[in-house]
Amino acid sequence: MAESHESGLSVTIRRLHETANLDLTEWVKKQDWLGRNAKDVVALEERLGDFWNLGRNVILQWAQLPDSIQVLVIPQFLLAGESSNDESHQTFVRGLLAGNKQVSREQLEVAADRLGYPTINISIGHRGWRLPPEMTNEVVKRYGTNYIEDQAVALFDIVGFSLYSPLEQVSQLNSLSYSLNSAHARMLTKERDINFARSTTGDGFYVWNRDNSIQANINLYHFMHLALADNAIARSKSQGNVTPELRAAFHVGSHYEFYQSEGLNPTSHYFIVGDVTIELARLVDSARPGQVLVGDFKAPMGNHDTGETERVDTVRFIELTQETLSSLEGLVLSGEPVDAIRCYLTGRRDADKFQARKYQITDKHGLSRLAYNAKINIYRENSDPIFLGLQDTEVEAD
Repeated sequence: MAESHESGLSVTIRRLHETANLDLTEWVKKQDWLGRNAKDVVALEERLGDFWNLGRNVILQWAQLPDSIQVLVIPQFLLAGESSNDESHQTFVRGLLAGNKQVSREQLEVAADRLGYPTINISIGHRGWRLPPEMTNEVVKRYGTNYIEDQAVALFDIVGFSLYSPLEQVSQLNSLSYSLNSAHARMLTKERDINFARSTTGDGFYVWNRDNSIQANINLYHFMHLALADNAIARSKSQGNVTPELRAAFHVGSHYEFYQSEGLNPTSHYFIVGDVTIELARLVDSARPGQVLVGDFKAPMGNHDTGETERVDTVRFIELTQETLSSLEGLVLSGEPVDAIRCYLTGRRDADKFQARKYQITDKHGLSRLAYNAKINIYRENSDPIFLGLQDTEVEAD
């Protein structure tokens, strides 16, 4: 799998925008460093907003011309309308959503002919196009939908959330949010280049890494460990119902990204929905309090011997992530440095061979899926170990 790489300008634009938490147009007006490009960005935003038409349409791709850009705009329903039952149509559309937003003019025309919609020319003023392609792309992509494959996502769910008072619910969500922020900050101390995003489920959070790479998936699995550990420490010290009891799930799969609208324009904040979120929701519905479930997946991982990328199953993925956990040793949890972290899938040892156990989970719709039960043990210098997850014997009883 080819890894995605963002340019320095793209990263700067995205991160500054996210921290500003403003509508893009207002944000751009406040950035002195954009200089002469600010007016062009705002003008492009306004033109795209007209074609986007309050979210009725989606902008699939664009091509650079000397004095303008050419865009392909189609109705949103065309992505999942009647023709979506056609497998060849689905494959073609997924290819467009998964590919680069900026394409050649020839590629744009091919897509337009296939979908039966003309391209649209957008110019700004009466001069040549002066916006850098990276900046143009950052604006255009928010009016579209992206398809991502092989991305890790974690789901943190608060047990019994609906049984608490509204004030207790707020306290528990804030506590979980703090644990996520704390885990993020600790990983940054180890110089991990991470860029986590989250989306609330109402009684928890989906968390994923905006970077779509093999290392990003590994980092997210380690991130889940630290967030659960921080929550466990907080629960041991708190009283009442201010700190949540959690259950969690981890999976690698595909999803779609679509951008959140505020007012009449999309922002840089986006949601994810797809196979991976559906699997996680079903897994966590079946999880017991304190349990950590891992989905049954095939994920891309690097082969150290050959230097090639290969697809590995869940068991091998967890084994390989264990090899990188040593880089997190020395992290401080609740004032104590971490000696070691051990993560593994539970199961049975037959003779001299250990076999991770697969569990079949049937959801409320009668659909079945396979999953693994995970355990995480965190050992600290002068404090008791932190044990996360359930033992195999506890799960087997169900």
